[in-house]
Amino acid sequence: MDYNNIIFKIYNNLDKLKKEGEVASYIPELAKVDPNKFGVHITTTDNQHFSIGDSNEKFSIQSIAKVLALTIAYDKIGEKIWKRLGVEPSGTAFNSLVQLELDKGIPRNPLINAGAIVICDILISHFKDPKIEFLNFIRALSGNPLIDFCSRIVESEKQTGYKNVALVNLMKSFNNIKNDIDVVMDFYYNLCSIEMTCKELSRTFLFLTTDGIDPITNKKIISESKSKRINAIMQLCGFYDEAGEFAFKVGLPGKSGVGGGIVAIHPNQYSIAVWSPRLNKKGNSKKGMKFLEQFTTKTQLSIF
Repeated sequence: MDYNNIIFKIYNNLDKLKKEGEVASYIPELAKVDPNKFGVHITTTDNQHFSIGDSNEKFSIQSIAKVLALTIAYDKIGEKIWKRLGVEPSGTAFNSLVQLELDKGIPRNPLINAGAIVICDILISHFKDPKIEFLNFIRALSGNPLIDFCSRIVESEKQTGYKNVALVNLMKSFNNIKNDIDVVMDFYYNLCSIEMTCKELSRTFLFLTTDGIDPITNKKIISESKSKRINAIMQLCGFYDEAGEFAFKVGLPGKSGVGGGIVAIHPNQYSIAVWSPRLNKKGNSKKGMKFLEQFTTKTQLSIF
């Protein structure tokens, strides 16, 4: 497969189109990002790399980090995790309070905000220093020991995170948050603040292409069955209330973040990361979605 030629043609075609979408201005630090940034990186299971554009520039991965937190928590406590979380698509906005109240404080899935907050609570209960555990996990997978939280984004999120605070309080009222709310939210905001490049991000998610084993280091990250379930959750829930659209047009398990990043995986083939900060009304990268749709069409590689 001539990935270089394919991504070159799609990238240049999309770069000529009218600039559509807006950056996530409700988070002040993200409002400062150049909306015209556009990068793509593919890492294959045999460690080949293909990239174009701003693929080596760091950006805030935001909700993409939720998949990695889920991986640690699921590996740690196993199937008990589903007593506090569902695995259904939300069908509503990623920060919906209405649905959470109807579901009596049980988040619909681990990739919406409420679900990720519960995951943070679980990690706080099971690790002495969950922030360090989380960083070490990402650093090992990405191969970059310098990946870190971004204090500017953490403070920016704390200033405007009113709905997230409402979510955690609502879940606390239903006894689905066990630790101190301030501690849980501090971890959650730090988790979302991680900055990575497209290259680092695609490398990090490679273990989900090969049944939970990192194909480069041959290290087992998570069991085969748990890896398949995480992929299923990404397929069904990775794009908030636009998950069906992504499955229909792209056909890969993936996860988006309001920093404009998207990561998607093709089992036994590759992991791909795309970054374009302009978002559509659902909070997903507009150009990133279009790129991946055209990419799976031209390569004729999807899971279906």
